[in-house]
Amino acid sequence: MSQQHENTNRSLGETIEEIMNRRMSRRDLIKGAVGVTSAAMLGALGLRATNVTAAPTSALRFTPVTPTAPTFDDVVVPEGYYARTLIRWGEPLSVRAPAHNVWEQTPQAQAEQVGYNCDFVGFLPLPFGSNVSDHGLLFISHEYTNPELMFPNYDFNAPTRNQVDVELAAHGVSVVEIRRAYDGSWSYVRDSQYNRRITGETPIRISGPAAGHEWLKTSEDPTGTVVRGTLNNCSGGKTPWGTVLTAEENFHQYFGNLSKLDSSDPRVAVHKRYGIPAETTELQWEAFHARFDVAQEPNEVFRFGWMVEVDPYDPTFTPVKRTALGRFRHEAATIGIAKKGQVVAYSGDDQQFEYIYKFITKGTYNAKDRKANIGILDEGTLYVAKFNDDGSGVWMPLVYGQGPLTAANGFHSQADVLINTRKAADLLGATKMDRPEDIEPNPVNKKIYIALTNNSARGTEGKPGVDAANPRAKNRTGHVIELTEAGDDYASLTFTWEMLLLCGLPSDESTYFAGYDKSKVSPIACPDNVTFDNAGNLWISTDGAANAIKYNDGFFVVPVSGKERGHVQQFFSSVAGSEVCGPEFTPDNRTVFLAIQHPGEGGTFESPISTWPDRVGLPRPSVLTIQAFDSRVIGS
Repeated sequence: MSQQHENTNRSLGETIEEIMNRRMSRRDLIKGAVGVTSAAMLGALGLRATNVTAAPTSALRFTPVTPTAPTFDDVVVPEGYYARTLIRWGEPLSVRAPAHNVWEQTPQAQAEQVGYNCDFVGFLPLPFGSNVSDHGLLFISHEYTNPELMFPNYDFNAPTRNQVDVELAAHGVSVVEIRRAYDGSWSYVRDSQYNRRITGETPIRISGPAAGHEWLKTSEDPTGTVVRGTLNNCSGGKTPWGTVLTAEENFHQYFGNLSKLDSSDPRVAVHKRYGIPAETTELQWEAFHARFDVAQEPNEVFRFGWMVEVDPYDPTFTPVKRTALGRFRHEAATIGIAKKGQVVAYSGDDQQFEYIYKFITKGTYNAKDRKANIGILDEGTLYVAKFNDDGSGVWMPLVYGQGPLTAANGFHSQADVLINTRKAADLLGATKMDRPEDIEPNPVNKKIYIALTNNSARGTEGKPGVDAANPRAKNRTGHVIELTEAGDDYASLTFTWEMLLLCGLPSDESTYFAGYDKSKVSPIACPDNVTFDNAGNLWISTDGAANAIKYNDGFFVVPVSGKERGHVQQFFSSVAGSEVCGPEFTPDNRTVFLAIQHPGEGGTFESPISTWPDRVGLPRPSVLTIQAFDSRVIGS
């Protein structure tokens, strides 16, 4: 997602020479790194303009929108559609909660209001088990805060305690009941029993193999089993049993002063591998809360970077950090059910040159007993992906005692492997990817689609070069990989893969759209979150297009089969300074929810570059709905 703070620590996986020398000569490698012709690059990397057999896709009949300039401050939808703001930062979630007042913000008020910077959006029908599309719960994650847009006269060098505490309360998750009226309009139910906030201060249980580990124990929690809050909640995933997994992504940015910790302390190397700042953080929370000062609480940071399971249907449910899924900058955890019933969760580590993972449970999904599945994610095996240059791949287990994951390399238990997942993946030689973002199974064709947002450092001095799965140096525009598990079984340990999209301007010779005529596609850059409609079409929201191709971020659709495979069409264009997150369809595909994150980023409270959505005062991160005037299926 946004607000990437890259560190200079290199992971230790396979180098470009080891991968690419098997496919092309050293001379061709150098040419590829600096940019060869499109045809030569595609041929060298084995990209194929093939069609994939799948269920028939629905016809996409809308007229694509025209991309807008980064200064344009309004949303754009196709003719015949309309967009409405459903819920904003600061909306009260109970009858007792105060209305939002930017001039009198308090952490107590914010803890009962919708949080900031909405990201993941999940629609869960009411009642549980139904497939209704006009009544449900909306699960919204809140990734980070922009204090320069939240507070008047904010001083980065001297934030106040109240401002910091409001920010803590603005992180986390919002759960809110919503309804669609007869006229199609959506609204939220302010007095719903389901409405709930989970913040940076909410008690959360730690479960799985790492619970109780010495490095998870702090002065506040000597048991290592209960942590205050969840932070940097990025994308997520819905489980078949009705819970939601919310990802802790860029958690490193909240913890500072690593340089003050004794350099001989073994925790220092782990903290460095995860990018913990050596000095004061940008937000300076550590000035008011000792738990964010690594020198004072070296273990607090180990309690973040996990997947958190929440039950939106039960407001009394204590959220749980599921440590079996590993610790890294999780983008999401999207679920598939294997042929033998195991639950499989796919997740990416969203940083340059990091890895793609999946987790396979030991137990099997019980479709008849919802509660029997609570806790199933605490036992199983975490795997990391290796992409071979011949289009094959393997999932390698991250299991203590196997291969290099032994005491000789600093691992003394499975908990050690999960706390330091990145090092474990380094030692196994996993493939370094271009910022793995959303990774989701397509329910129609059973293939896995991987959004790789960008990596401007690839191929630069001292950094890994190109490889078959990450074929462009200085990759500013990102790409999408299509992965096929062996036997179409999510539990398989081998796979094949091919490139679906090499994003960018169609005029850029290095771009590729599954072989589709580039003169007919919409420009797209920095794929971030993905979803699928009921026909299996891939929908993509973007983050970073304004910098990469000088257009606002947007929402796009691309068929993945048939003669239209690769035909990218832009359905929505966002506002100045924002990225597009979510996205989520209702079961009937007649409404799509989009989260507009950090509108106006790049401006300040006093000098905004956006006033969306209310056109008065400051911009407000919000979730909007898009529908057709005649209520037809989106895109048809």
